Amino acid sequence: MAENTPAVPLTIEGAYALHQMFRIRRNAWRALESQKAGSIAQAASDWLTHQSKTALYSQIGHKGDLMLLHFRDSLAEVHRAELALAELELADYLEPVHSYVSVVELGLYESTAKTYAQLAERGLEPHSPEWNAAIEEVLARQQTAMASRLYPEIPPARFLCFYPMDRKRGEEKNWYTVPLAERQRMMHEHGLIGRRYAGCVKQIITGSIGFDDWEWGVDLFADDPLVFKKLIYEMRFDEVSAVYALFGSFYLGERIAPEKLGDLMLARL
Repeated sequence: MAENTPAVPLTIEGAYALHQMFRIRRNAWRALESQKAGSIAQAASDWLTHQSKTALYSQIGHKGDLMLLHFRDSLAEVHRAELALAELELADYLEPVHSYVSVVELGLYESTAKTYAQLAERGLEPHSPEWNAAIEEVLARQQTAMASRLYPEIPPARFLCFYPMDRKRGEEKNWYTVPLAERQRMMHEHGLIGRRYAGCVKQIITGSIGFDDWEWGVDLFADDPLVFKKLIYEMRFDEVSAVYALFGSFYLGERIAPEKLGDLMLARL
């Protein structure tokens, strides 16, 4: 590949995502009269029931009690969902402990290499108007072909595992200085592992560069939570993870129906 070929792989983006983690102020909640608590929980449950792209999880472990996952078609819509939740009286009994903002992202490493090579053969200068027009045409085709993956429904699986991650940028190992073709090879091999688990886990990758503290977010959905351990453990032995990956905190939750919100508030699931 020519020396002046861009090092940045092409990506296509879709729905925006917001993860919200809360601690329930249970002392204050239990101090409410049962009728008042029931009314607050019902109002929040009704709101959740009408949010087809919001899912509620009972968080497992000390990092929080309740986790909400929102998918929306734009960042503004994600923000409106956040504000609508804050407007509910229930919010007075929830203490935010963490959140994460990102956008569904599909990396096009293989398409990038082919496209760049084809444009070079045509003699197009990188970032020239002709080059940019050709790139936009490729991205538009990919957007159409991948629409269902870019704007996914939240999988109905019982368990969710979410974690953020980076690629190393240190003195010894720096993902961003590795040639594009080499990164393409490693990502291809990395993806083969995930495909072996396709029947038992659903994965959604979101990009967060410029949006939050890490570079990507990973959501894994499965009915058997043990698959999270097996998949992530196997991937740790893969070159792209073993050499270049850094992982943030992991958040685990069990999905609950909106009508069970009142039980969750009282830890009675």
